[in-house]
Amino acid sequence: MPSFRLVERFAAFLLSANFIQAHHVERKAGSPQTGGLRGRGATVPPTGAGALRKARREQQLISKRLLRDDASEEAEGGCVAMILGETEIQHFLRLAQQGTEEKERERALVSLRRGLQHPETQQTFIWLEGSMRTLVGLLTSNQALLQLEAARCLHELSHSEQSAVAEACLPATSYLLTYLSGHSSDFIELCLYTLGNLIVESEAVRRQLLPQGIVPALAACIQSPHLTVLEALGYALSQLLQVKEAPEMIIPSVLGSTLPEHILRLLQPGPKLNLGVAVEFAWCLHYIICSQVDNTLLISHGGLSTLGLLLLDMAGAVQRTEDTGLELLACPVLRCLSNLLTEAAMEVVGGQNQLEDERVVAALFILLQFFLQKQPSLLPEGLWLLNNLTANSPSFCTSLLSMDLIEPLLQLLPVSNVVSILVLTVLCNVAEKGPAYCQRLWPGPLLSCLIGTLASPDIEVVGQSLELLQLLFLYQPEAAKDFLQQSGLQVLERHQEEAQLQDRVHALQQTALHQ
Repeated sequence: MPSFRLVERFAAFLLSANFIQAHHVERKAGSPQTGGLRGRGATVPPTGAGALRKARREQQLISKRLLRDDASEEAEGGCVAMILGETEIQHFLRLAQQGTEEKERERALVSLRRGLQHPETQQTFIWLEGSMRTLVGLLTSNQALLQLEAARCLHELSHSEQSAVAEACLPATSYLLTYLSGHSSDFIELCLYTLGNLIVESEAVRRQLLPQGIVPALAACIQSPHLTVLEALGYALSQLLQVKEAPEMIIPSVLGSTLPEHILRLLQPGPKLNLGVAVEFAWCLHYIICSQVDNTLLISHGGLSTLGLLLLDMAGAVQRTEDTGLELLACPVLRCLSNLLTEAAMEVVGGQNQLEDERVVAALFILLQFFLQKQPSLLPEGLWLLNNLTANSPSFCTSLLSMDLIEPLLQLLPVSNVVSILVLTVLCNVAEKGPAYCQRLWPGPLLSCLIGTLASPDIEVVGQSLELLQLLFLYQPEAAKDFLQQSGLQVLERHQEEAQLQDRVHALQQTALHQ
């Protein structure tokens, strides 16, 4: 029986490429025939990206992140945070503002922060007159510890799911933005996560921050040497890029800044690549590409070549170790490549911006093998890229054939209906290139697999099988004769009453009988 391990003979070739280096791991779908832009959460094909995103960010696609210091929580006694009423909130704010000792003031803010972990306390706090003004005053004080605790209180508020809480934080956002140019990496990280949470919740916050220069501030932050700051920046930027007004009001500014070239720099493979940072900025790049504001700019900055090299590096990494965590990075990288390949500008961009055919195809199949074993929900992402690679490129189709990758591809058919449709679509891309390609597809296990897919109860799977058989019979008449000998007509008969398939079934019957 054919084995997906056929692709393993390409691993040495891939790993020997000069640009493959070891990782230092720290901590709108279009027509299947032509490719198409694919946004997050697209329904064709479904993906496991949502589940991966949930595992990483705890909640939804556009989600909030809560930054807490577990060690500090334990040091504070591990007490269960109590819901605070108006009297307690006023007491802690008064102590924080007027206490005689700095430690006493700091402890008051810690108690307030712990209480603000409860939605009930948050609601009481924002409706209490003067509370936010007092907290902002502490945030802007000249005592670093009080500033930090006040920022942590704001961070707890920013994590609220209620837009009223986010809008109540509006007076603090200008200061949080200003502090991004500070010297404390811990404080900058906290400000970035807080801003990221507020941005996604409140349009009023965004309206205030945009003219105040949030994009230039983020562009300055991206040159930070601190990985924790970069990861927090990637999160905040990804939140900003997902809001509804991003294509019109935000992404043009981002593209006009230095952010794109720095994002691509942080995605370049090599010993300095940090997985957490790369994951955040790969999603940022994905949102920018999906906006279709100016993808030719990204291509001109070397977006295709950078992503292609990163794909090769990921394939090398999964060959070296089983536990890489790269499935989190694979999803946005595959989508970025898939969507950039749909650009018409691809035809006029040459040289270093083009992908290396055989390396990319070999790397993709190594990743497909990895997904099959470790993360099957990502198979559609890899196959969508393979679809876009082969849709308009005879050379990529030739690579599939020359590396004997048709049988490993066919072995994915039983995984799911979505996977089956994509596999069949890729094979249609190859077959439609003409007689020479169909001759290479034939003979082999293809026909018996297609007779099997014709028995599927899924109309889309059957429909795509009919398309592939029609191309095959047209360019390789021997396939039609073999189809008749294997009782193919009897298999077709079961679909004659399907309204969506009748015309194609009849056409295929006629083609088979008259070859």
